Amino acid sequence: MQIKTENLEYIYMEGTPYEKKALSNINIEINSGEFVGLIGHTGSGKSTLIQHLNGLIKPTSGRVLLDGKDINSKEVSLRQLRFKIGLVFQYPEYQLFDETVLSDIAFGPKNLGLSDEEANLRAREAMELVGLSSELEKKSPFELSGGQKRRAAIAGVLAMKPELLILDEPAAGLDPKGRTDILSRIKDLHEKQNMGILLVSHSMEDIARMAQRVLIIKKGSIVREGTPVEIFGLGDELKRYGLDVPQITKLIRKLRQKGLDLPEDIYTVSKAEKEILKLFKIKS
Repeated sequence: MQIKTENLEYIYMEGTPYEKKALSNINIEINSGEFVGLIGHTGSGKSTLIQHLNGLIKPTSGRVLLDGKDINSKEVSLRQLRFKIGLVFQYPEYQLFDETVLSDIAFGPKNLGLSDEEANLRAREAMELVGLSSELEKKSPFELSGGQKRRAAIAGVLAMKPELLILDEPAAGLDPKGRTDILSRIKDLHEKQNMGILLVSHSMEDIARMAQRVLIIKKGSIVREGTPVEIFGLGDELKRYGLDVPQITKLIRKLRQKGLDLPEDIYTVSKAEKEILKLFKIKS
């Protein structure tokens, strides 16, 4: 599967005094099994862009293509598109509504026309993928902890068996444990299920650790694209885009200034740990 944009533009409130161009000449593509990070300053157009990818917003001009077909043409069913491309909004737990965790997660598959038995089977598989115990399935979703609610909401999208999962700040507002749990589950989905992931995040640490490719958006335009090493290797240039290098990179720079012989291109805690242990010849 491939999702691609061609010269995508979007204007809010076009033709009114409040007209504002939110996206300009966006050309990106995401292929099956890729893990792509999307970063940008608040108001840069991240959320507007991802809503185009499963047809929630129609472009003012340009096209969004799924396997070469315009998703806004008559030959593409938006309903089927949304089963292929799952979108998890910020604070998705606010969308939980059903009486039990299981019925909430099974809601989407039932709308696909699956039997109750098949929908519940998918819901249980999705619960397992996100690490929710089967003991929780008869509980009200509103009785869950914040991190469990977040996982239940993501499971509801996973039960549709999407080929690409788009996540808008999935760890926002969670405590450190909830954040770690959610991000490790997302990483597992990519590595063990070969699921395509598009992760929108303000955390440079998360993007550096998880993404294979990174897109930077500024004022509605993609201004940079590359691997995490290429993107975070830009250093101070990132500040022009309202971004910065990961905190661990700043720490490594200070250690280098103190005379420690550490590589410059350290953008994750795991690599920092490895290099520091190597420097002091400590076996991990």
